Amino acid sequence: MARRSLQLFKAHAFGNDFLLARADDLSDVDDIGAVARQVCDRHRGFGADGLMLIEPTAKGARTRLWNADGGKAEISGNGIRCAAAWIAHEQGAAPGDTLLIDTEAGPRRLTLLEVDDERYTFRAEMGLPEQLREETIEIDGQPVRCVVLRVGNPQCVVLGPATPERLHGIAAKLSVHPFFPEGTNVELAEVEAPGRVRILIWERGVGPTEASGTGACAAAVAAAFAGGANRSVQVVSPGGVQHVEWTDETIWLTGWAELIGEASQVVRL
Repeated sequence: MARRSLQLFKAHAFGNDFLLARADDLSDVDDIGAVARQVCDRHRGFGADGLMLIEPTAKGARTRLWNADGGKAEISGNGIRCAAAWIAHEQGAAPGDTLLIDTEAGPRRLTLLEVDDERYTFRAEMGLPEQLREETIEIDGQPVRCVVLRVGNPQCVVLGPATPERLHGIAAKLSVHPFFPEGTNVELAEVEAPGRVRILIWERGVGPTEASGTGACAAAVAAAFAGGANRSVQVVSPGGVQHVEWTDETIWLTGWAELIGEASQVVRL
């Protein structure tokens, strides 16, 4: 088995962390999922929620994302901010500049609002929710009312108390329920006020995460659709607060991403 030293850049957005690698460095590797499992392992690798390959472009970057379990993901709202932060750092971008980050779910436009040392705050255009509806799904013989949608990736939101017990029970089981053949991200969303929603996240292919960009968008949409919330809300997760605004044109997601550092890891190919 071949071994190679892979240069990695680490970034996080509200504790949702990613390892970024240049796409050229793995262009000859067929099984990127196996590399993702190695580098994202928190005991035997650098550790992260996902591995993102980045190919810089004239307007920003093309990205591909693998979850920590090696499974492919269409998009991560926090991941694209981490990629944009890295590109902004490399290019010396300034507030007001716009970056276009291409993902498997399509391009997303991010506007840089603020730079504070290694922390970059962006307002991202996330697109409109798709296939938005309510469904009742049975868990352990009990019906669970859910809001199901896509925000570039599959999402399932359960409105009501956001507690660790329900996260490891209901949310964990929903994420691998046969109703979702691709698997799904799951958010428990508690509407605390019309402009404030508290969430806990069970990320597909990862498990509990401190934050999720697409999950925050999905929870905000679900809370407005079926929970009495406003269409402009603060979404509070264990890692911090992001702002989501759902308009007739798109979902706007505002928050920061922070560059942590870079190093190399030997991977088996």
